[in-house]
This record gives sequence, C-alpha cells and structure tokens, in this order.
Amino acid sequence: MTGHGKHAFDERDEHGIRVRPAVATDVPHIQRLIAPYVDRRILLGKENVALYGSIQQFRIAEGPDGVPIGCGALAVFWDDIAEVRTLALDADWIHKRVGHRMLEALEHDARELGVARIFCLTFEIEFFAKHGYLEIGEQVVSPDVYAELVRSSDEGVAEFLDLARVKPNTLGNTRMLKIL
Repeated sequence: MTGHGKHAFDERDEHGIRVRPAVATDVPHIQRLIAPYVDRRILLGKENVALYGSIQQFRIAEGPDGVPIGCGALAVFWDDIAEVRTLALDADWIHKRVGHRMLEALEHDARELGVARIFCLTFEIEFFAKHGYLEIGEQVVSPDVYAELVRSSDEGVAEFLDLARVKPNTLGNTRMLKIL
C-alpha cells in the first residue's frame, strides 16, 4: 500500500523481482495481466475506472527490466477482514515465487492495517493452502456485519457474501481464509 514502510519484498530479489505499491500508470499493465484470467473466467474483468479508483489497494511485481509481471490487491471489508483479489501473474513468471512474494506483500499490508483475517475466492486452492489458507464455509462474518456489507455496491463484497446476483461468476471457486 502506498505510504507503508519498506519491507524485504520492496527490494529486488536474486532474480531482479521487486514488489511495490501500484501507481496510476500501472492500470494498463493490470488489464494486460488479468486479461488471460478474465478470458478463462478465473477472474472478474474490471473497468479502467474501477482500477483507477482502487489503485491504492494494488501491489505490482516488476521483472528485472522494470516491466510489471504480476499484480494483486487487498480490499478491506470490515474491521477484521480483508480480501486478496485480482492476483494475477504473467504466464512466464508462474512457479517462480512471484505469486508468493505478492501474497506476502498483501498480507504485510493487511497486518499494517490491523486486519486479523484474509479471505480469498479462488481456483488456486493448492497455492493458497501452502500459504496457510483454509477452506471455509459460507458464514465468515456475524449476521450484523453481513447486514452492513450487503449494502455495498462492490462486486467483490457481493462475491464474498455469495449473493445470488454474482453466482455465475463464482461457480467452482473455493472460499479460503487465513488468520494472521
């Protein structure tokens, strides 16, 4: 997140990879990175206006040449829960620990924001399980918090709540949660 303190993932690793807060000029790169996953219905597509409006939630993984090779966002839902969303990598960088570094950075951001639990809706069960995420059922928040969240216009919150209007987008996904 912009303004948060430096951490090990902010520095380039032995492969020249660096994870940094996103800036507005990263939006075309985010669109490029998520496009193959949107085409395969793994991720929801997002309009540029939505990406610009949430750019402060994103982190970017840069390759050795400075070109973005990965992206991911952390969306806070309530005082104790946030979602990892829009986690995507360039196909050439899968299985090279870039996703691990992205997730580590997003978890670091969650801790800095005082969030105790991180949720994801994913097809990548094995990846998230390796990082301590457990499959969960429907009830993740109290009924009172649910009643507040259901008022949100955010599609990610609707997916989190498993609302009927987003069912076509979430079929086959697994809900997972990690306690920080």
